[in-house]
Amino acid sequence: MDIQSNGIRIRVSEKGHGDLALVFLHYYGGSSRTWQFVANELSDNYRTVATDHRGWGHSDAPEAGYTIGDLADDAHGVIEALGLTRYVLVGHSMGAKTAQLLASRRPPGLEGVVLVAPSPPSPMVVSDEQRTAMVGAYASRESIGWVLDNVLTATPLAPQRREQVIEDSLRGAPQAKAAWPNVAMREDITADVAAINVPVLVISGELDKVDRVETLRAELLPRIAGAHLEVLPGIGHLSPLEAPSTVAAAIRRFVAKL
Repeated sequence: MDIQSNGIRIRVSEKGHGDLALVFLHYYGGSSRTWQFVANELSDNYRTVATDHRGWGHSDAPEAGYTIGDLADDAHGVIEALGLTRYVLVGHSMGAKTAQLLASRRPPGLEGVVLVAPSPPSPMVVSDEQRTAMVGAYASRESIGWVLDNVLTATPLAPQRREQVIEDSLRGAPQAKAAWPNVAMREDITADVAAINVPVLVISGELDKVDRVETLRAELLPRIAGAHLEVLPGIGHLSPLEAPSTVAAAIRRFVAKL
């Protein structure tokens, strides 16, 4: 389904029913499909809504407008268009930084936030050489495969899931691939996230090489009041694909307490 939001067309995947909705925002290089295995396990009790960020999947790819604020505006527009009155934001990596900013605005109906392998609210410190490498990381099947094996995962993905990651990463628009390392990753939203006033669960892979547990303990947890950290043993950055059942179970436990 396509929804007009913030002046562009956003692709949305929806399943399940329930009074409470789970709104899923994906990582840099992914799409709404990144969440399908997690959503499949939760859609028996909840309405699940997963979006393709602008420039990824089947959403529009405008030439400009790839700040965290733009992504948050897109997501909020989808929530409003669907008329969601009770929902939890579930963001992964880049999508989790987006969820943090959106939650800081205290939108009506928001009841909780789940941050999976989140990019912290503070700017990520990397060299210009590393930024250039990130922009080119999704340029070919070979480069994506290398990043998958050496950076993103701690356990091998099943062949079908691996192929999905490669397809999604290749599909991203050049401007979207360039914007995260050069713009959004550098944004500082630390002052904003202090305004978050709903329960927050942080799910981190023990072996995450992108947003490490120690980084989250230093840069994220102290900035969000009451945020609770749950570490998944033996898991890397792509936990929604490496261990979807474990991630779904953690989300289910969190939501049940709201």
